[in-house]
Amino acid sequence: MEGLIEPHGGKLVSRVLEGKEREEVDRRSRGLKKIRLSDREVSDIEMIGIGALSPIEGFMCKDDYHSVMDTMTLKNGLPWTIPITLSTSAETAKTFKEGEEIALTDKNGEILAVMLAEEIFSHDKEKEAIQVYGTREDKHPGVKKVYEMGDILVGGTVSILKRVEHADFREERLDPRETRALFREKGWKRVVGFQTRNPIHRAHEYIQKCALETVDGLMIHPLVGETKGDDIPASIRMRCYKALIDNYYPKDRVVLAVNPAAMRYAGPKEAIFHALIRKNYGCTHFIVGRDHAGVGGYYGTFDAHYIFDEFDRMAIGITPMFFDYTFYCKKCAGMASFKSCPHDSTHHITLSGSKVREMLRNGACPPPEFSRPEVAQILIEAMKVQAPQV
Repeated sequence: MEGLIEPHGGKLVSRVLEGKEREEVDRRSRGLKKIRLSDREVSDIEMIGIGALSPIEGFMCKDDYHSVMDTMTLKNGLPWTIPITLSTSAETAKTFKEGEEIALTDKNGEILAVMLAEEIFSHDKEKEAIQVYGTREDKHPGVKKVYEMGDILVGGTVSILKRVEHADFREERLDPRETRALFREKGWKRVVGFQTRNPIHRAHEYIQKCALETVDGLMIHPLVGETKGDDIPASIRMRCYKALIDNYYPKDRVVLAVNPAAMRYAGPKEAIFHALIRKNYGCTHFIVGRDHAGVGGYYGTFDAHYIFDEFDRMAIGITPMFFDYTFYCKKCAGMASFKSCPHDSTHHITLSGSKVREMLRNGACPPPEFSRPEVAQILIEAMKVQAPQV
């Protein structure tokens, strides 16, 4: 892909089998012992298979697992901040041994992949909670997921036999090879990626358009894998994104694609993780806003900015674009941030999440300085049948 940024580690991984190789492994898989995957693990093997987690080719073995937690790098020194692991119970782990092939199934028992069990080792849940999420508290959704996992981890390379079939967002489910081909077709060499799991409000729109002033194109890349139960459903969010693009964005400079990853809520560690994923999709720049991937009060407002200083920028490869807290200033008569606005907060239009939810439930549109009316209307309609969080 001449002119595009290299994938993380220099090569875009592909672990999806095809042709005769797939047929042979598929036949062999039926007689293998099985591990049933969680929803997060199903997302992870999809991401591994398409190269979104390059250079990772499977679930982490012991050295990589501990290196990521201890040094925020793989054992080869390449930056990486989130463990990609497969867990099982001690009872299940006793049924197979290292060096044996295992079939990986979905919750219905359908075989999705085959894995070579290179290592079987203990899951250090407390260490993972503290060093990845910064807390032992199971009130943190990421820590809760770790505690719910099995006590044994199995590491090894995976080979995908059957990709997960998704009925939704078919046009937007672009693999890294496809986004890279699209960027090259468009002649984009500088592409900024935007991670989101929420509707895009005026503040998000503002920082996206600020970034768009300095690059060739913008990829709005919402996460549509597993999120916590009170997050806005992806189907509603996608309607919001499309309404915004249709009405307020230059269509020839914006791509909407979905990220099938599961959300970790790991704050600054996940900001690095999200940046590396977008690098694999072909982005040269990545927007990092306030409290990126945060939850509750577990992380500082700009911890996701500061963590980038702990890495060599050449090793990260993708360029972070940092943005301050943004708002509409009545005196400036426009969107601004604390970096650009000289006026005190009495001139700023800001609304709490609870206030916005109350307005939407009552069928009232938040002020246009906070949300585009097209987005607000979609959320109001959604509130009639459910009570999502915004």
